[in-house]
Amino acid sequence: MAMAANEIENLIKEALPDAVVSIDDLRGDGDHYSAQVVSAAFKGKSRVQQHQMVYEALQGRMGGQLHALALQTSVPKDA
Repeated sequence: MAMAANEIENLIKEALPDAVVSIDDLRGDGDHYSAQVVSAAFKGKSRVQQHQMVYEALQGRMGGQLHALALQTSVPKDA
């Protein structure tokens, strides 16, 4: 079962309300996405911790509804 890009974005924004999220469907199949997430909540966190925060926001859908997510995270330049 595929997952829509807007559903991924909504889940991330629910967990990280200040996040600026950009989602790309890499294959057009709803299973392989890339995401860029920028949030002040990432400040002081390692890259691994940032990615864990995003995966937690997806509420267990990674590996099930969402097969692959190439993830880039960062802190806003002004934070």
